[in-house]
Amino acid sequence: MVELSDDKVLYAFDKELEPALTVPSGTTVRIRTKDCFGNQVQKPEDELDEIDWDHINPATGPVFVEGAVPGGTLKVTIENIEFDNQTASCTGEGEGVCGDRFSAWSTHLCQIDGDELVWDEGLRIPLRPMIGVIGVAPAGEPVNCGTPGSHGGNMDNTAITTGATLYFPVSVEGALFGCGDMHAAMGDGEVSVSGAEVAGWATVTLTALPELSVPDPLIENATHLGVIASAESLDAAADRAVHEMVDLICDRTGKGADEVIMLLSLTADVQVCQMVDPEKTVRFMVPKYVLDALGFQL
Repeated sequence: MVELSDDKVLYAFDKELEPALTVPSGTTVRIRTKDCFGNQVQKPEDELDEIDWDHINPATGPVFVEGAVPGGTLKVTIENIEFDNQTASCTGEGEGVCGDRFSAWSTHLCQIDGDELVWDEGLRIPLRPMIGVIGVAPAGEPVNCGTPGSHGGNMDNTAITTGATLYFPVSVEGALFGCGDMHAAMGDGEVSVSGAEVAGWATVTLTALPELSVPDPLIENATHLGVIASAESLDAAADRAVHEMVDLICDRTGKGADEVIMLLSLTADVQVCQMVDPEKTVRFMVPKYVLDALGFQL
């Protein structure tokens, strides 16, 4: 296994970046990540107004994966997520769904105890490990790590956890993969604009699939396959995800769109990832038993 420290970070996914690491296809990499604040919030006295906002949402990388070519796909299997002991959460004026209620920042620090997050003396929250920012370089202009898109980025998707596999469309040689912004817990929507932000380690296996082409990230776990789509509104993101999944199934099974969409209406779920970033993100998750019955193969 190869390790990558967090002294090599990116603040935008960018095709012009020099690789922090080059690996053969199929390599497992243990990646040290900073939290979304760049590890600048460590104690109650650390005010968000005083941190360096040019150094937030860092992703560690980029990693150049040999064999990843434009038009192909990078397969990313999440093998493990490990956390440091302390998390930080926030909300503030103009931030998140309820930003109209506040005139200043608020922060809340928590400790991790075993498999629980200690909110206070009366409340413990089960850990829900996930990676918030994960993706590859886009073909065009750089995209800052706070914004999601077809390249991945700040998708804040609770399904991106240990055991999940992601498929990213590759736009540049080597893909230039990066990840960061891990959360110890977060609800779908991320309504305050943060999860339980935490530094730690993400262990991923990076595999080039030059023959597979996808327009937006796919996510697969033991029970479901889904499309992750981002757009200017939740409605637009959902429409995009559903249309892409219908096209994918029809193309690979020969089934008619009418049959497929009626079947998905009975069995598949549109789920909100986040609704607080410059682009909103949803996932459209289809049970594998349905795909298997249709003879679907990725």
